[in-house]
Amino acid sequence: MSPQATPARAFPEPRADLGLREGYHSPQVPVEVRLNTNESPYPPPPEFLEALVAQARDIAYNRYPDRSARALREALAELHGARPEQVFAANGSNEVLQSICLAYGGAGRKAAMFEPTYALHSHIAHLTGTEMVQGQRRPDFTLDTDAAVELIATEHPSIVFLCSPNNPTGLAEDASTVSGVLAAALREEPSALVVVDEAYGQFAAWSALELVGEGVPLAVVRTYSKTWSMAALRLGYVIAPSEVVKVLERVALPYHLDALKQAAGRLALQFSEQMESRVAWIVAERDRIIRELSKMSVRVWPSQANFVLWRPESRSGAETWEALVQRSVLVRDTSSWPGLEGCLRTTVGTREENDKFLSALEEVLK
Repeated sequence: MSPQATPARAFPEPRADLGLREGYHSPQVPVEVRLNTNESPYPPPPEFLEALVAQARDIAYNRYPDRSARALREALAELHGARPEQVFAANGSNEVLQSICLAYGGAGRKAAMFEPTYALHSHIAHLTGTEMVQGQRRPDFTLDTDAAVELIATEHPSIVFLCSPNNPTGLAEDASTVSGVLAAALREEPSALVVVDEAYGQFAAWSALELVGEGVPLAVVRTYSKTWSMAALRLGYVIAPSEVVKVLERVALPYHLDALKQAAGRLALQFSEQMESRVAWIVAERDRIIRELSKMSVRVWPSQANFVLWRPESRSGAETWEALVQRSVLVRDTSSWPGLEGCLRTTVGTREENDKFLSALEEVLK
């Protein structure tokens, strides 16, 4: 029977609670300057690539990878002054977040987050059947600790998401804020897990990693996609109490982390000096972009990440985004996101890319 003659059939209906929710994505268009996805503007060091190729030759491809990723976890534990039992690695930090929602969320449980923030926190919670409860940040995008404590006391979430530096605003939470939320979780909802998403943590002045410890319901999530220039390989991890890591291992698929990825993760840590120099350069360029934007007719927010949030004053965000695309510059249009009306987000690129962005924007605003 030809495809045209195949009788119509009814396919299974998707879960009713999925509704018509769209997947998370960032629109891509052909441009010369792409500054919309917060990647590193530079590839990994050549020495890393050479070492990875050598490692790739030695992998037993006919065998499953180390299911526990022990060597990678040992290397990450040494980097952060933790124990391997306190490390869980996965396919990007997003799979770490998904594992957390699978383990501690689900039907009858809640996850708290504070908008505007990383959209995938609510998206993953929704996909795992976890009810979302949302608090709001102040107009300047800082987190009101008292309001966060009240939300925890009222809603009793199983998971409390903090994003620091916060995407897409770029602001980092200080130690007192994270400690305050953690104390509230311990007091008001002892079974809650506080999750600090530090995808951009290396660009900030302070990290919640120093608060992680056995018996402390705190998990800090990191990624290789930004400062380690490994977005294409999709590798992330979390530092958490060993009891939490054991639970995350139970929800992970068998052999979910392939051998090449594990090798890449270990090798990258041998190039910390190069990574730190790149971080310093990106921070300097970020601050330069903020200074230049401050001279234009835009509102710009401080940032401790590798991107900058800003809002044009003379025209809409959507119009500005389109005008930049016409000049072959792509930034992230966040103007329709709740709490971010008219705002756009620009990733720090190479100096040449940043100059082209600034030049194009100056032309657009004139």
